[in-house]
Amino acid sequence: MTDMPDMSSATLLKKDPDWWRGAVIYQIYPRSFQDSNGDGVGDLLGIAKRLPHIASLGVDAVWISPFFRSPMADFGYDVSDYCDVDPMFGTLSDFDVVIDTAHKLGLKVLMDLVMSHSSIEHPWFKESRSSKDNPRANWYVWADAQLDGTPPNNWLSIFGGSAWQWDPTRCQYYLHNFLTEQPDLNFHEPALQDTLLDVAEFWLHRGVDGFRLDTVNFYTHDKQLRNNPPLAPEERNPITAPAVNPYTWQNHLYDKTQPENLEFLARLRTLMNRYNAAAVGEIGEDQRGLEVLGDYTRGDQHLHMSYAFELLSDHAPTAPYIAKVMDDMEEKAPGGWACWAFSNHDVVRHITRWGVPEEAARLYMTLMMCLRGSACIYQGEELALPEAVLSFEDLQDPYGKRFWPAFKGRDGARTPMVWEPDEINGGFSTNMHPWLPVSHDHLSRTVADQEKDPLAILHHYRRAIAFRHAHEALRKGEISHVECEGTVLKFRRCLGREEIFCAFNIGEEPVTVAAPRGRWQQIGAELGSAGPAPDGKLHFGRWQPVLAQKM
Repeated sequence: MTDMPDMSSATLLKKDPDWWRGAVIYQIYPRSFQDSNGDGVGDLLGIAKRLPHIASLGVDAVWISPFFRSPMADFGYDVSDYCDVDPMFGTLSDFDVVIDTAHKLGLKVLMDLVMSHSSIEHPWFKESRSSKDNPRANWYVWADAQLDGTPPNNWLSIFGGSAWQWDPTRCQYYLHNFLTEQPDLNFHEPALQDTLLDVAEFWLHRGVDGFRLDTVNFYTHDKQLRNNPPLAPEERNPITAPAVNPYTWQNHLYDKTQPENLEFLARLRTLMNRYNAAAVGEIGEDQRGLEVLGDYTRGDQHLHMSYAFELLSDHAPTAPYIAKVMDDMEEKAPGGWACWAFSNHDVVRHITRWGVPEEAARLYMTLMMCLRGSACIYQGEELALPEAVLSFEDLQDPYGKRFWPAFKGRDGARTPMVWEPDEINGGFSTNMHPWLPVSHDHLSRTVADQEKDPLAILHHYRRAIAFRHAHEALRKGEISHVECEGTVLKFRRCLGREEIFCAFNIGEEPVTVAAPRGRWQQIGAELGSAGPAPDGKLHFGRWQPVLAQKM
């Protein structure tokens, strides 16, 4: 195991009010990280046990996916109690251990706050559905049927089918953008907003450093319940749902991303400012993603940063594609701040999704550490884990079960983390039947094995993160001179007097391009970076970066 981070750097991070800007965040999916009690499911004390591994990477923060009380219809994203821990994961005291351990290691803690919807089992919903005139009758989105008994409009659920479910008690439909077990909360109700802000303060007071806000642009719906217009086939952009789901056939103008959303986010930001906390919002938006990102993160009134989907898509990140994404950021989201990711718990792991070799994965990590924005890496990504292959019988994800086999769901990215090669389940759990099977293909890539191999990608992740932190221009600077030349992507990062030239050969073949004008000193040799050659050229090997600092 490598040495723990220097606590002096952790102290500096704590004092920095903009600690989130350019931060590297490690996502933990708690069900699959570490089981501490042998029941086959990861838990909070398991997370606490493995936090030293995360700290050794040099990241700034962890994002922990939901651990609230829940019936687990969507594995914690259906909340039945916002202020308690599900017994599956432990107790509030166990969460306090996680917070304390993380802070001692110099790590911030972001928790996944799911406010767009709750569980159908939440007491709020049970009361709301009981009548049309109870105190919480308006806390969820209810609407009458059309005259023929059909749903109020054409809105669709991301998980398939209508976004409306008939309730025989109220004799009305309720809105659910996801599972029928996840009714949408009504943000047009002031009392609901007040209560959700109290929930956020409950966790801030307990010591969290901020939130990952699930489906943040789904909070508010169109009060008039207008129909979404259709999209022509050539206009469909399946980012938030797979192409086989007709959800992608609509232009979602009215079921999400409403202007009133920003009013609530301003209230939440005011609360977070009192705790020096930060939020990264997940914006699920196929047509106007970067524009919404700009609206939600520009200035200091709403979100600090937004989780960007452009590099989570199936589109292989070629040099022209990344150059276009950076140009689009400049055009559509000037002043906004993205949080980039290649993998997470909802998409196929990028090693498999893009079909790239490990040397390409190393280059992509170096590239992410050089992009303007914050960055998020997903558990197991530092081991270059591929997507796990599961049989239908092993599936737990309701999304995958519904669209199988055209879409196999999200379980392939959620299988347990592998720690030790010689222990049962790779050291994840002593239970012979964990909630998802450990992938056989992962057992040759455990943390312990890679720790012993100086050439393993795990060490490259550490070096790339350290490189980012060594250059303030990479964390907080501007990006300029974005261009591509064949398979080579080039740009510059600048802050004050520090200027860094970044170039990446995103391709299988060696190439040569002209070097930038001026005097440049090679940096990043530990990341495989070449330097400007005496002939005034940049000579790239396959999947190789060139990194240089202006003298």
